Amino acid sequence: MGRYVVRRLLQMIPVFIGATLLIFLMVNVMGDPIAGLCGDRECDPATAAQLRHEFGLDQPVWRQYVTYMGNVFTGDFGTAFNGQPVTELMGTAFPVTIRLTIVAILFEIVVGIVLGVVTGLRRGRPVDTGVLLLTLVVISVPTFVTGLLLQLLLGVKWGWIDPAVSSEAPFGELIVPGLVLASVSLAYVTRLTRTSIAENRRSDYVRTAIAKGLPRHRVITRHLLRNSLIPVVTFIGTDIGALMGGAIVTERIFNIHGVGYQLYQGILRQNTQTVVGFVTVLVLVFLVANLLVDLLYAVLDPRIRYA
Repeated sequence: MGRYVVRRLLQMIPVFIGATLLIFLMVNVMGDPIAGLCGDRECDPATAAQLRHEFGLDQPVWRQYVTYMGNVFTGDFGTAFNGQPVTELMGTAFPVTIRLTIVAILFEIVVGIVLGVVTGLRRGRPVDTGVLLLTLVVISVPTFVTGLLLQLLLGVKWGWIDPAVSSEAPFGELIVPGLVLASVSLAYVTRLTRTSIAENRRSDYVRTAIAKGLPRHRVITRHLLRNSLIPVVTFIGTDIGALMGGAIVTERIFNIHGVGYQLYQGILRQNTQTVVGFVTVLVLVFLVANLLVDLLYAVLDPRIRYA
């Protein structure tokens, strides 16, 4: 196991460098970031040259990237064009988005897996058909429509929640935004769990466990569910980074100042340092989540061993 972890960590290095290089190149072709620093009026040549030199934009792109990566390994993600260090923006944005992601993941795990198990064990029955239709509707409706509809009904008309989340963003205020963020993924988890349960319940090891006289709940939890969760864990693990990076719409609807909000502001203002810095951390989140998912396989299925 130890050798496998070391090998995976070494494999993450070129993936990290390649992903950050691609993002760095894409962000640098968005436009001239200096043009937006002078407001509606065009910067005079002397001021523009001074700003480019101050932010290192007068250097070749490859040198900018090497300098940026060297600073990243020292914990310096650069300075936004408003003079605020990017690490300070991360310090305020990531805790909020992490709480939002935790709420969304809990919805996926609890609601998605429970519905998947129930429908997988009752395949072809009315409850199965109803859940399949419901998940199809959730997948078909865009997230911004779901978010605006719940905000209008629960927040404006019925007054059950605040239409906008406060700046502290406690867990209680993130329940509805977390449900909106997790809605599509929750539907996929339900369908994936249902399919896996329905296939594995016909396996030989399940019939053997039933023939041995084991209680039904033990057959489901210890044998059927444990083996059926491998594809579900894979999906949820890769979805963690996607939820954190894809929360732009949800955070905009509920006025949540998290990672999505900062990425939106950075792209809107062509603030390359902010965009590249946040995406760099999201790349690390993706890589670590995938590593943890691979290690969790051995826990779910004892037949899997890493040399």
